[in-house]
Amino acid sequence: MRGVEYRGLSSVDGPIVIVKRRENVFYGEIAAVRDSLGNVRTGRIIDVSEQYCVVQIFGSTSGLSLKESSVEFLESPMEIRVSEGLLGRIFNGLGKPIDGYPELYSSAMRNVNGCPINPYARVYPRDFIQTGISAIDGMNTLIRGQKLPVFSGNGLPHNKLTAQIIRQAKILSEDQGFVMVFAGMGIKYDVARFFIDTFEKSGVLSKVAMFLSLADAPSIERIITPRCALTAAEYLAYEKGMHVLVVLTDMTNYCEALREISTTRGEVPGRKGYPGYLYSDLAELYERAGKIKGSEGSITQIPILTMPNDDISHPIPDLTGYITEGQIVLDRELSQKGIYPPVSGLPSLSRLMKDGIGEGMTREDHKDLSSQLFASYSKVKSIRSLAAIIGEEELSDVDKQYLSFGDKFEQKFLSQGEFENRTIEQTLDIGWELLKILPREDLFRINPALIEKYMDAGSNRDKASSGGDEL
Repeated sequence: MRGVEYRGLSSVDGPIVIVKRRENVFYGEIAAVRDSLGNVRTGRIIDVSEQYCVVQIFGSTSGLSLKESSVEFLESPMEIRVSEGLLGRIFNGLGKPIDGYPELYSSAMRNVNGCPINPYARVYPRDFIQTGISAIDGMNTLIRGQKLPVFSGNGLPHNKLTAQIIRQAKILSEDQGFVMVFAGMGIKYDVARFFIDTFEKSGVLSKVAMFLSLADAPSIERIITPRCALTAAEYLAYEKGMHVLVVLTDMTNYCEALREISTTRGEVPGRKGYPGYLYSDLAELYERAGKIKGSEGSITQIPILTMPNDDISHPIPDLTGYITEGQIVLDRELSQKGIYPPVSGLPSLSRLMKDGIGEGMTREDHKDLSSQLFASYSKVKSIRSLAAIIGEEELSDVDKQYLSFGDKFEQKFLSQGEFENRTIEQTLDIGWELLKILPREDLFRINPALIEKYMDAGSNRDKASSGGDEL
C-alpha cells in the first residue's frame, strides 16, 4: 500500500533531485521517486532547508520529468536486513543479494547510519592479532578493535596482502576465530573476482559477508556501501558476540564519490576539491570500530586506500592518519626489488602496538627487539644515502655491516611468501638472527639480559647442533 505521493520535482541535476519540503521529513530519510511510467527510484534525503529537500538517487535519474514525476517520503532511514545468514553471502552496495540466493530470512532491520558509541562504553584494545606476516606482527602489530589502514599505490599488491591477512588472522589469547565483512567501493570486476576466488579456495568464504559496489555501479552507491557493511559488522559483533574483521577498499573511490556529490550540490570545496566535511565523514566510518562494554564481540577495521601519485600528504591519507591508530605503508621501491609484502619500515606505524605485546601477550623481548630493528633499519637508510654520494667502498667497516643488515632485513624479515604463515615466535627469532650481523655495542635499545637469553643462547644452540662449527 502506497503512502502519500507529492507530484512534481523542482529540479534534477545528475543524481540530485530537489523537491519541495513537506512536514516531518528528516535528514537521512528514504524517499521513493516515481517517473511517468511508474518506475521507482530509491533515494535518500541528504539536505533539508525551510523550503526544499535534496534527495540523492541511487542510480540514474534519466527519464524523470519535473511535472510528471512524484515523490513519496517513506518515513524511515535506510535499513538493511540482518541475521547470522549474512555470512557466506554476497550483496550489492545497498545490501541487496547478488549471489543468486533470496533475501535473508529475518525480520531484523538495522539503520545503516549506525548509533554513536558512548566513549565511556569503549574498552581499550589490547589483544594481539597474529596475521602471520612478519612486517606487521613484528613491527606494526595489529590489535583487536584497532583501526589500521593500508596506504598503497596503483599497481602495488595491497589486495594480495589484505587477502593474506584475512586468511591468516587469529587471536592468540582466544580460541574463537574471526568472521569477515568485506566492502568494495568502485572496485573493478577482476578485483572482486580475486577476493571471491581467494576466499573460496582458502575455505573462508562461509565466514565472509561481501558488499560490492563495482566500478560500473552508480558512484552514489559507494557512499552507502561502507555503511551497510559496518552495520552488518556491528550486528555480528555487538549482538552476536563475534570478532569481526572489516576490510574497506578502496577508500579513495569513496572519497571521490563524496567529492562528486559535493560538487553537484554546489558546496564550497576544501583541499583539492574535497568537501570541508571530509574529515568528519571519514571519522563517522572509522569510529564504528572497537570494543564496547557488555559485548564479547569486537570490530577490527582495515581500510585500504590508494594514494594518488603515491602522495602520503594527499588529503585522504592525511586525514585518515589523524583518525586511525597508525598505518601500514606499502613502498614502490621495495616492490620493484621483488619484495613481498613491500611494507615500508619507517613510515609504517601501529599506535596501539605497545599495549598488545610483551610478556603474556606475545613474548617478553618483542618491544625491545622491534625498537632495535626499527632504529637499525633507520640507520641503514642514512648510510645508503651516504653511499650514493661517496661510494660504498669509502664507507667504514661498521657502515658496511649495516648495509648487509639492511639487505638481509628486506630479504628475510620483510619478504615472505603469499601463503607463508609465520608465528610470532618465528618472526622474533628471525629478528634476533639479523641483529647478529651488527656490532654488539650498537644494540643499545635492548636489555642486556634479553641479548644473553635470546641471542647468545641461540648462538650456543647453533654451535652445538653443528658440532661446534659456526655457520
